[in-house]
Amino acid sequence: MNDPTRFFQQLRPRLQGIAYRMLGSRAEAEELVQDVWLRWHAAEQDAIANAEAWLVTVTTRLSIDHLRAAQAQRAHYVGFWLPEPWLELDARPPAAHVEGPATPEEQLARADDISMAFLTLLERLTPEARAAFLLREVFDADYAEVAQALGKSEAACRQIISRARGQLKAQRPRYQVPADTHYRLLAGFAEAARQGDFRRLQALLAEDAELISDGGGVVPSFGRVLAGAARIARLYFAAWRRHALGLHSLQLAIVRLNGQWGLLRFIDGRLESAQCLETDGQRITRIHTQRNPEKLKGLAEAWAAAVTRREAAAS
Repeated sequence: MNDPTRFFQQLRPRLQGIAYRMLGSRAEAEELVQDVWLRWHAAEQDAIANAEAWLVTVTTRLSIDHLRAAQAQRAHYVGFWLPEPWLELDARPPAAHVEGPATPEEQLARADDISMAFLTLLERLTPEARAAFLLREVFDADYAEVAQALGKSEAACRQIISRARGQLKAQRPRYQVPADTHYRLLAGFAEAARQGDFRRLQALLAEDAELISDGGGVVPSFGRVLAGAARIARLYFAAWRRHALGLHSLQLAIVRLNGQWGLLRFIDGRLESAQCLETDGQRITRIHTQRNPEKLKGLAEAWAAAVTRREAAAS
């Protein structure tokens, strides 16, 4: 390790991947990894036997401490708590996608284990169990590495991970849907929403579809799961109707959110929500809608910067 700064930057996507999956917030993950960098910069690096293990351990332990504090705050959160969406910029529809070597950032954003459904499911685990499960099942660490990161014995870590698997097994997504199938369903749903086609909206939703919304007590959201194709379709139809009556403008953009195709909805030019949609390959089964402005702030800024770059390139 001749260049500690370069080594850290090479490992940063892995560290940020751990922190984001632990905390469910890109902004908080970036702050935490910056804290790891400061500790790395101040450490006696010649005395560190395994630099990668040291960095993973520091990141994991800081994430556990941070998550413990966050969970205490989330106990008083208004309504549903959903993760902060992760936006993959410049993603192209599956038919237009040209295979090539992915950057570490793209690998992180495209991973199935970054999906909104998976991150929400991880909320069921204690901070230590979440860290152990992620290190073993997502980042393929062996039990010795997990034990070092958590400061526990290998036997204890095996038990923690086994229990975590059992807790999550019944709730893991049942369907593995190809990206092009997901995209086609989402594109059809977005077009129906733009046109206010209630019947098509309802037809594209499973009868027992669910919508879960996070407003954080800042903007209106449902305090319970909105269930049923007809009820969810009416919600989208109502948004179109307000647009049709000239009460506001409505725009929808299909983007990659948390490794899957999703929707950004803009009302009067402002990002109103980020929507991650699950499907069984035939209909949409669940919609996670992030409406909390604090959790949309970074995404809105990234989107605006990307639009500015595209416009500048086009001119």
